[in-house]
Amino acid sequence: MSAPATIRSVPTTTSAPARRARALDWRVRFAVLSVIWGFSFLLIKVGTEGYAPFHVALGRVLSGALALLGVMLVRREPLPRGRRTWAHLTVSALLLNTAPFSLFAFAEQSIPSGLAGICNATSPLWGMALSLVALSEDRPTRRRFAGLGLGFLGVLTVLGAWQGFSGVDATGAALALLASLCYPVGWIYVRRTLAGTPGSPVAMTGAQLMVSTLQLLLVSALFTPAPAGFPLWPTLAVATLGALGTGMALQMQYGLVAEVGPTTAQMVTYFVPVIATTAGVLVLGEQLHWNTPVGAAVILAGAALTQARPSSGAERA
Repeated sequence: MSAPATIRSVPTTTSAPARRARALDWRVRFAVLSVIWGFSFLLIKVGTEGYAPFHVALGRVLSGALALLGVMLVRREPLPRGRRTWAHLTVSALLLNTAPFSLFAFAEQSIPSGLAGICNATSPLWGMALSLVALSEDRPTRRRFAGLGLGFLGVLTVLGAWQGFSGVDATGAALALLASLCYPVGWIYVRRTLAGTPGSPVAMTGAQLMVSTLQLLLVSALFTPAPAGFPLWPTLAVATLGALGTGMALQMQYGLVAEVGPTTAQMVTYFVPVIATTAGVLVLGEQLHWNTPVGAAVILAGAALTQARPSSGAERA
């Protein structure tokens, strides 16, 4: 997800054998990736019906870590080394996994899964706003400034600002928006501290998820009673959320980046809220008002503008 609340790792070069090993057309993998990440918010909602939010996040990172460790064992890839690397992974795990996964789980106790998916789509808007002070090479153009304003208008539309935000739990929406903010903050940190660190994307992300698992074990032990049982559907939902959304989907994302480039691969972000909203309505029976799809479309249009790269000689804002 974050990106939706998708898990990425430090960019590295993907090997030629890995590229040749891809059997499915990239469009098929793109569609499957969109569905997996789009359904993630439905799975979070189902998970919260049987588990506390911290336990949902814990099960997610644990199953994701196990999936990636399995891949590493098959490939015989080692974990990253060095105290400095693991110290930075501790921070990136907090920003990219522990905090946003927990916040989304808390948010979906009071807001529809579709709304959570739409809030997740604001990550590029937060990223552009943060680039004003954090990454000078990403200073925005006037077009990207317009995208930020358009995205903000979309958020107000989704939340029904003209009617005093009635019908939307303000706390839940705020938690989901805060979760989406965690992703660009985390990636700015990763770019400044872990870019170029030796290790494959799978190894770096697997290590990060291991650290996040330890963080959530500690937090859960301190603030959440142990679960009284393990209900079937919530348990399956959480396990699927981690294993597919972190394991299988991660491999697909790396393959897409290597084959069609990061610009095309990141377009999956724009399909996630559509699928999340549709799944929430059709599977969970969530209500859909006109302002939700309209606002989502405005958010996605704004996000697309913020990701637009300036042409040569374009005037800077």
